[in-house]
Amino acid sequence: MRMIKEKTSIDFLGPTRRKTALALSALLVVVSLVSLATRGLDFGIDFTGGILLEIGYPQAANLTKIRNDLASKGYTDAQVQRFGSDEVVLVRLPPQEGDADEIRERLQMTLQTSGENIDLRRVAFVSPQVGKELAEQGALAMIVALMMIFVYVMIRFQWKFSAGAVAALAHDAIVTVGFFSIFGLPFDLTVVAAVLAVIGYSLNDTVVAFDRIRENFFGLRGKTAEESINISINQMLARTLITGLTTLLVLIALLMLGGEAIAPFAIALIVGIIVGTYSSIYTASAIALELGINAQDLIEPVKDPSLIDDLP
Repeated sequence: MRMIKEKTSIDFLGPTRRKTALALSALLVVVSLVSLATRGLDFGIDFTGGILLEIGYPQAANLTKIRNDLASKGYTDAQVQRFGSDEVVLVRLPPQEGDADEIRERLQMTLQTSGENIDLRRVAFVSPQVGKELAEQGALAMIVALMMIFVYVMIRFQWKFSAGAVAALAHDAIVTVGFFSIFGLPFDLTVVAAVLAVIGYSLNDTVVAFDRIRENFFGLRGKTAEESINISINQMLARTLITGLTTLLVLIALLMLGGEAIAPFAIALIVGIIVGTYSSIYTASAIALELGINAQDLIEPVKDPSLIDDLP
């Protein structure tokens, strides 16, 4: 028991800290929702519709010149960024008038510079209707994922744990998406994929913590629910920090070296993992504790009362 006490050096879920953390989580969610309602998201052409071009150049592309060439022809809303290497460029444009062949030819003439033979590797056209369907399907995917997670955690543990887990995952998704709204970062399908990945990462962290909490509820006699949960979080702290930090190192390298095209995906994962690590401690466990979780909630009821009389 002495070793266990040495592992409880940090009081994560004392009454004051727990309520402060829940208030902070609520504030982050409210700020994110207000920003989403007022500022919205900077949707990419995956959702708004438009034209995506992948262009190969014989040497390092001059992005400023490409933007100026497009602006001189009336394409003032063009988004130009590198894609993988200095010689490959992605150009995103809003929907244009005319048929596909006409638009392709017009853009190739605009981007063609003297002495350079550009390689128009890919031209993708996305209609606004398709973009609207993708937005609806992305939101539906998140809702369905949260519903299935609630059922899974409730079956594996108990509904109070399930409520805490789903609240934490919804918190992670809302805050991550709100971050993109507040800072005006581009939001496309890769960000939706990153948010779903964050939900999976955070769920894994939460379930591992809940497993340890359940073990300690039965293994630590004479401890209150708050003490057992605090001990469990301290026991899992090294694992949580090592997993989070090593993942963040990879994502930071991806953000710095992966180019502009992969940046939104990496940013979403970085924000989501930081928020998810916080929420698995201060949201999921705190909410379960506020709902009055205890060891009795995890004891399976005896189906046949007559069996009680047979117990020694």
